[in-house]
Amino acid sequence: MTAVTQPTTPFTDQRPGTSGLRKAVRVFETPHYLENFVQSIFDCLDGVAGATLVVGGDGRYHNRTAIRTILKMAAANGVARVVVGRDGILSTPAASCLIRKRRTLGGLILSASHNPGGPDGDFGIKYNAGNGGPAPEALTEAFFRRSRAIDAYRIVEAPDVDLGRVGTTDLAGMAVEVVDPVADYAEMVEGLFDTAAIRALFASGFRMVFDAMHAVTGPYAVEILEHRLGAPAGTVINGVPLEDFGGHHPDPNLAHAHDLVARMEGPDAPDFGAASDGDGDRNMVMGRGVFVSPSDSLAVLAANAAHVPAFAGGLTGVARSMPTSRAVDRVAQALGLACYETPTGWKFFGNLLDAGRIRLCGEESFGTGADHVREKDGLWAVLMWLNVLAARRLSVADIMAEHWRTYGRTYYGRHDYEGIEQAAADALIDDLRGRLPALAGQAAGGRRIAAADEFAYTDPVDGSRSERQGLRIAFEDGARIVYRLSGTGTSGATLRVYLERYEPDPARHGLSVEEALGDLAATAVELAGIVRHTGRTEPDVRT
Repeated sequence: MTAVTQPTTPFTDQRPGTSGLRKAVRVFETPHYLENFVQSIFDCLDGVAGATLVVGGDGRYHNRTAIRTILKMAAANGVARVVVGRDGILSTPAASCLIRKRRTLGGLILSASHNPGGPDGDFGIKYNAGNGGPAPEALTEAFFRRSRAIDAYRIVEAPDVDLGRVGTTDLAGMAVEVVDPVADYAEMVEGLFDTAAIRALFASGFRMVFDAMHAVTGPYAVEILEHRLGAPAGTVINGVPLEDFGGHHPDPNLAHAHDLVARMEGPDAPDFGAASDGDGDRNMVMGRGVFVSPSDSLAVLAANAAHVPAFAGGLTGVARSMPTSRAVDRVAQALGLACYETPTGWKFFGNLLDAGRIRLCGEESFGTGADHVREKDGLWAVLMWLNVLAARRLSVADIMAEHWRTYGRTYYGRHDYEGIEQAAADALIDDLRGRLPALAGQAAGGRRIAAADEFAYTDPVDGSRSERQGLRIAFEDGARIVYRLSGTGTSGATLRVYLERYEPDPARHGLSVEEALGDLAATAVELAGIVRHTGRTEPDVRT
């Protein structure tokens, strides 16, 4: 088994600064495409020779094929050991856990997150650094610069490793250690929560449903919820990971988690419902008759963190992404905690977590996390909710009502316009950006604009600067609109419009989100000229 050098062709279609490579499966299946990016990563990392890496993914179509290629390339590049999940499976938070526990150089995580899977779906790959979190921008930019200049990659000619058998195999002098993908993660999270209280909650007759959406979290949820915490068998639905996620879109929101929503709105609804996404880093939480927005979820968990053993020593601070509602800000202010506003992307939280400035963080796109790993963690968030419910012995609806009485209610929504022609999306943002300075003081939709700007972030830990992180329009009554172009799709552009309105009056906490935000949504469409630029009269997804 010898290493060979194969010629390749540089990329021409990537933007620097993204957290990884995400494309349609058919693109990844083109000759040398995956190899090009993987070799670019190896070429940019210090200390690859003799290092240990973690490799795994969400089990989507092309996962095992890609892992076998990556293993052969790792061996050819002098890696000493690769730790890989059995059958190529590792949720993103479980991969972060392994990187941190084994103190590896880093890891390659194969997923397109919440995007659809299957031969006609999407695939992705990203590098996580030694802290377990997404690689910093300086490193991802180096990967992409290298991918545009690379002309060859290294790979060994060897038989494929059996990924279905736990144990260690030699591959051209490199140890390939196949591990149970669930064990280390389950052991870690058990030590974070009051497991006795959660077991007692289930023993009392408390019922929940966890929709794994035929994605990676199924085996984790079955082991932890049903086997270790005593939830009845069948609590986890759609629990077997499938390469095409059963033909569904593994995005835990009201638009795509159909089975969960149907159960929670049915005549025999359980007490608590939750779902996770393709790679296990997102979560959706529901109670009987109530949906908890991700922004509210972060705020409630911050307000109730003292009930969770992992936070017995208190929170040092909290953080949210800029588009996330300011509900958690009000909790932080009341509790005397530092509160940070960062760009979208978990790597920004990573610096704050590593520095000990925060212990809890979240984003509006159904991501919540803490300092146990350096990724958002869907199942961890569900377990933290269970711990709070076990300690408080209140329903989800009662906890939300109490929270709003104490801190006021922040009505929040996000409208996504998907698959827009890139040029049209760029023109919309450029046009609005140019008009921002003139908007302050103007009236719009019955409100007066207090400020309009483009968010930029200076990292308080390393001093790095991130520009052009979203356009913000703030109104004198406290309402807010944010516009961003998202990089999570694989075709066209996605325009995300975020709507936020604070309501301190408990008498008005019973409004529907549509009632509370309808006029603000119309204002957002008019201010940005969405119809004029895109031809779209309605968003594709409302969350």
